[in-house]
Amino acid sequence: MALSRAFGCARVVWNDCLRARRDARAAGEPFLKSAELSKRFITEAKKTTGRGWLGEVSAVVLQQSLRDLDAAYSNFFASLKGTRKGPRVAEPRFKSKRDNRQSVRFTANARWSVTGDGKLSLPKIGPVKVRWSRRLPSVPSTVTVIKDASGRYFCSFVVETDPADELLPALETDQGIDLGLTHFAVMADGSRVTSPRFLRRAERKLKREQRRLSRKAKGSRNRNKQRIKVAKAHAKVADARRDFHHKLSTKLIRENQAVSVESLNVKGLARTRLAKSVHDAGWSSFVTMLDYKATRYGRTLTRVDRAFPSSQVCSACGRRDGPKPLHIRSWTCSACGTRHDRDHNAGQNIKHEGRRIRAAQQAVPPTPGPGALARQRTR
Repeated sequence: MALSRAFGCARVVWNDCLRARRDARAAGEPFLKSAELSKRFITEAKKTTGRGWLGEVSAVVLQQSLRDLDAAYSNFFASLKGTRKGPRVAEPRFKSKRDNRQSVRFTANARWSVTGDGKLSLPKIGPVKVRWSRRLPSVPSTVTVIKDASGRYFCSFVVETDPADELLPALETDQGIDLGLTHFAVMADGSRVTSPRFLRRAERKLKREQRRLSRKAKGSRNRNKQRIKVAKAHAKVADARRDFHHKLSTKLIRENQAVSVESLNVKGLARTRLAKSVHDAGWSSFVTMLDYKATRYGRTLTRVDRAFPSSQVCSACGRRDGPKPLHIRSWTCSACGTRHDRDHNAGQNIKHEGRRIRAAQQAVPPTPGPGALARQRTR
């Protein structure tokens, strides 16, 4: 109940401040600053009868909600200017209590703490039981409490770590990976990882639960109960896929100094008849895990451009035999006569191309700074 109250108060502050900024823009007034919004919709609002219940939660939760709105606007403006990388970001939207995700954040000045018996003591909420997934490496500075669509609660901590403590010993091995649907990954060394197809395996249960949801009266308690069942079924699939990605990416990073992977056009493939299978595989999230784990543990991830003909080139002699339909899973090189498995050959080519890219990057001398250029001109 106390956490629900905190979620609701943070949501109200977000919506009030967002509405004020939109009204100011419609009236042709300047963009409202955070200090003014904080005074009007937090400090002064607590003294009114309509918003007096905002004082029942920690003020830090309300301030952090306003900071999140500022960050959303900053991303939106940067996207409009073209200074933000990635897809375009839309203008902040109003939040609803029926949103799939609710969250509140407590910073260090909120005076929250971890008790001796392992509970999380939050201001104006009290001690909360926590099932810890790991030991915190240092004293956390921020904790975010998150509620997902299936009604589960998670705590995310911000801690300070020493990057040198997480570096792994250097190795001489490297690996190339060809991602696919029948086999999730085929390695350059010939090993294969079968695609688990978590969504396909759970599809029958998901359809059954979804049909039951469609029969419930809108707004009824039974519909809300069934909605949670559907959300839990989807969460189970997503958790299984995430666990599979984590285990495989950690194994590859620990066993290889460098990993090469092809940059696939996932958005394009997601618009074809293979869309459901592509989303089920989750290639993008897997490559993202490889990327941040390589940086974290002192490894190298090399992305090979998808225009590289990994399935057309013979990995033995380098001859390019041209494109081949997808139903051709093995072929013989016309130059050297080597018999190739399509995916294994692609993995080897990706590995060799990754080596070439890394060697080219090392051969390029670093760009001299302005001071070095000035010294060269004076000589």
